Amino acid sequence: MIPFLDLKAINQGFESEFQNSLRLFLDSGYYILGNQVKLFEANFARYCGTTHCIGVGNGLDALRLILEAYKILGKLKENDEVLVASNTFIATILAIKQAGLKPVLVETDLDSYNFDLTSLKNAISEKTKAIMPVHLYGQLSPMDEILKISKENNLLVIEDAAQAHGAKNKANKYAGNLGDAAGFSFYPTKNLGALGDGGAVTTNDDALAEVIKKLRNYGTSTKYVNDFLGFNSRLDELQAAFLNIKLPTLDADNEIRRTIAKKYISKINNDKITLPYYDGSKNHVFHLFVIRVKNRNTLVDHLDRNGIGHLIHYPIPPHKQQALSEFSHLSFPNAEKIHNEIISIPMSPVMIEEEVERVISVLNSY
Repeated sequence: MIPFLDLKAINQGFESEFQNSLRLFLDSGYYILGNQVKLFEANFARYCGTTHCIGVGNGLDALRLILEAYKILGKLKENDEVLVASNTFIATILAIKQAGLKPVLVETDLDSYNFDLTSLKNAISEKTKAIMPVHLYGQLSPMDEILKISKENNLLVIEDAAQAHGAKNKANKYAGNLGDAAGFSFYPTKNLGALGDGGAVTTNDDALAEVIKKLRNYGTSTKYVNDFLGFNSRLDELQAAFLNIKLPTLDADNEIRRTIAKKYISKINNDKITLPYYDGSKNHVFHLFVIRVKNRNTLVDHLDRNGIGHLIHYPIPPHKQQALSEFSHLSFPNAEKIHNEIISIPMSPVMIEEEVERVISVLNSY
């Protein structure tokens, strides 16, 4: 059996360092917003090339706190519209709704799984105040075009970089440093994954960073002094310690993912299977390797019979979710096609060559 993702194997190489960090953590007697969080914030900001990184509880909170902070700063207000991809994970949309803003779903490009740019332009109204591009599956959104559109229309650009740790554009700028602010998740399955929940905001905006630092900790400026109605969303000290250990290997791990992706793309040769678009650059870190097939259940059965792990990211588009029933009247043919056909196959930096070749062989025999 080739697992879809072997988290135990991924983390095994760090085990002795994790155990040492745990001992230091226990000995420190300091468990919330301590030195490890400060160190990770400095390390990850330096890595992304931003002035600030603020550690928070998870990726959903990272996006929500950015929006809440912009409301406090007067750049957003209740019911302002935020443009977001119609095929994203629901957390992106939840962040917008929970911040009292209005998500406007935008059709998807069938090749890149990011915004269809014509649909994005057409979705802009006088109520639109922000664009939230999602670097889905680890591939950067078309940020040059998005930034041009945002500049022409005076819109904020907030990256959902939850799946794109380490992706970078042709100018060598990393995800998290391509818009006004970005939200990251460190959920264990991410390319930079903790051993529990975690998230962060990156930005070059001093005022925004200052507000988010307060918002994540009850709106506190100094102990028991509350400037805002805040939240309890702080990156855990122990998870920060683990992330500090794993961050130095992120680029090398991403390169392994790209190597596997290139093998998949060059060697999977089956007319029934649509492979992901990839230009060969570092703009994709292959958090997931997602293929499409018309009869997905048949392929699922084939993979199961041959011991190949798989998952679907994601089976139901947001506008078809019961939780978002207000969007149920909308139609996004590309997004619906994508959600009906996609399936994710094994992809991780600990896959060995024999496993990669086995996946290719099984897909070619479908």
